[in-house]
Amino acid sequence: MNQGRSEFSAGWKVLTAGMLGVMCGASPLPFNTIGFVLGPLHEEFGWSFASISAGVTIFGITAALLAPVIGGLADRYGVRRIALGSLLLFALGFAAIGLIPGSLYAWFGIWFLIGLVSMGSTPVTWSRAINMWFYHRRGLALGLLLVGTSLAALIVPKVAVWAIGNWGWRGMYPVIALFPLLLALPVGLAWFREPRLEEAPPELTAGGGLIGVSFGEAARDRRFWTIWLSIALVALAYGGAHIHMPEIIKQHGLTSAQGAGIMGMIGIALLSGRIITGWLLDRIWAPYVCLPILSIPALACYGLMGNTTPETMVWASAFLLGFAAGAESDLIAYLASRYFGMANYGRIYGMLYMPFGVFSAISPVLYGYIRDTTGSYDQMLMVASGLFVAGALLLLTLGRYPVLSARPAAA
Repeated sequence: MNQGRSEFSAGWKVLTAGMLGVMCGASPLPFNTIGFVLGPLHEEFGWSFASISAGVTIFGITAALLAPVIGGLADRYGVRRIALGSLLLFALGFAAIGLIPGSLYAWFGIWFLIGLVSMGSTPVTWSRAINMWFYHRRGLALGLLLVGTSLAALIVPKVAVWAIGNWGWRGMYPVIALFPLLLALPVGLAWFREPRLEEAPPELTAGGGLIGVSFGEAARDRRFWTIWLSIALVALAYGGAHIHMPEIIKQHGLTSAQGAGIMGMIGIALLSGRIITGWLLDRIWAPYVCLPILSIPALACYGLMGNTTPETMVWASAFLLGFAAGAESDLIAYLASRYFGMANYGRIYGMLYMPFGVFSAISPVLYGYIRDTTGSYDQMLMVASGLFVAGALLLLTLGRYPVLSARPAAA
């Protein structure tokens, strides 16, 4: 316990800066604002809702594919300059969306450019520093770091609606860009950094270097691809369920007001999932933690099928799905650090983040296709139920956390 308290005493400033960086970075802001410009863009330019949504899909896939590259740069040149530089570029690019002409190609192009420069403002970078400041309370620290996305979900939509009401959709983008420019960036410049070797927990260093494996060694390790596949399966199961949840709720006869309440509750579930899962990861082997957390949502998917589910069951099912999604975000960073160490964490974590980003972007398309062709989401929910269980069971094959040796970073 004393070691855990000592870690928080030493690392709370970095954790605070990282939490704000996650909150104001490219991970939550685009997805918490796109829904509010669908109608205005459709009315002004006549673009389809699918075409408008495709902008964020282009952004998400572009950024996810670059995650290993950005992570490798953080390993080699230091996480501070990569994270803060990317945060600045993301803010400028996000603000520039309000300046685009009425061309769908310009819409796609600006999102592609944002995807190119913004990956460094996601947990790929912020979590590297947190993992280097925390060992005994790493799970809880990562959970608190990722609370930033939940804070964005609670705050940013309200500001976006206010900004659109005053200045239209074009004015909303520079207003939201003030979050990274005026909040996360100044705090990051003041507080965000990696520890010096003598400041880091002794379990992370040896012989003047960081403990961990090279990227090549990780890529040849069965456990790496087991984690990769597990993340892909769970992301494919959940991504579309979250985006389409309002429509799923409608199929059970609930009103729009009830649906809005459920979506707000999912935000609380995400926050709870991150903190509770992080606390458990510090005490229990990670696959044992994830077995129930990722399996119970399979029952939730089953409960959301059809159109006669009682309202209380709809609420409970939505909560369980959100809780599992919060848990998965913690899990990626935690497993990457415990099984492969910190010497080349950025590149390894970036490669494990890739399936999360790519399959979360593909999942809504699959949910929409099933709805369009069958008239309901039941078939996709049944598939998602199996994907959750398969993702959880795969992790049970990982075995004990390895004993790692030191090596130079970015090997």
